[in-house]
Amino acid sequence: MVIDSNFYMDLALQEAWKYQGLTYPNPAVGCCIVGQNSGILAINAHQKAGEPHGEVMALKDAYYKLTQDDKILNIISSKEIHLYLLSNHKNIFKNISLYTTLEPCSHIGRTPSCASLISQLGIKKVYVGSSDFNEEASNGNLMLQESGVEVYEKILEERCNHLLEPFKLWKNKNFVFFKWAQRLDGSMDNGIVSSQKSRKNVHAMRDVCDLLVIGGNTVRVDRPTLDARLVDGKAPDILIFSRCNDFDKTIPLFYVENRTVYIEDNLSRVTQYKNIMIEGTSKMFELTRDITDFYLCYLAPKFGGENGFEKLEEDLEILNIEKETQDIIMWMKRR
Repeated sequence: MVIDSNFYMDLALQEAWKYQGLTYPNPAVGCCIVGQNSGILAINAHQKAGEPHGEVMALKDAYYKLTQDDKILNIISSKEIHLYLLSNHKNIFKNISLYTTLEPCSHIGRTPSCASLISQLGIKKVYVGSSDFNEEASNGNLMLQESGVEVYEKILEERCNHLLEPFKLWKNKNFVFFKWAQRLDGSMDNGIVSSQKSRKNVHAMRDVCDLLVIGGNTVRVDRPTLDARLVDGKAPDILIFSRCNDFDKTIPLFYVENRTVYIEDNLSRVTQYKNIMIEGTSKMFELTRDITDFYLCYLAPKFGGENGFEKLEEDLEILNIEKETQDIIMWMKRR
């Protein structure tokens, strides 16, 4: 069977995008493990900062599939997974190939080195999408090559670089994304738009956001809480972008503990934060055009509202589309 490296890297990319916006301050990274007969053994991704990297998650799954040793399923910490694999692999990985959207890390930080683990497991072929620009973790490819691993670089590199872009922005300045939910008719009003699963996804993003920006009129009309209660997470600070500060202080967002709420008529506050989500409609879309890096849309397959984006002209490039149980989730950027 002919090995299609793009096909397997695409699978790793699709998995990684499921966790875009959830891994701050780490990059979203996906990994696909392929057996000697080109069969897929595992597809997984890095899901949250401090937890195992994508390669480790996939290797854990592949190990279980090959051995049925269910003891590894109860191991959560990256260090312990590393140690268990190294002690019990019995050379079962010698004929497998590993596809990762980002060069395996070379350093030991909150988690051990993925490049070291891969080389010690006897894996012979590694396919890499993006090179790691982060000096602390870079040179994983070189470490692998020095250990006798065949490394193939720049597989679907442009798409892998798109996935990595938020991480690059966090490192250099900040990352700002604009999120909204709409129905098929473009409407965004008249009650809840997106599914429960989509709303939990948004709450998980709020949990790792530093700042959430929202328009004053939305606050007055919707009287939101803007916390992360659906995932038992922390609530981000709030910037209410408004020329007037006449807000009813009984609106729930003002009563969330351990949060600062700013009411300001400009967006300069954004520069003091690293990971920023903007929620809003067409007016906010226009006002934040110059500071927004990515756009995130939850498209619900239903009708029922009256108002949505109005009188806007924008050409967006779709970076990834994910169909969850009910909604379609699209990450985009301006062309």
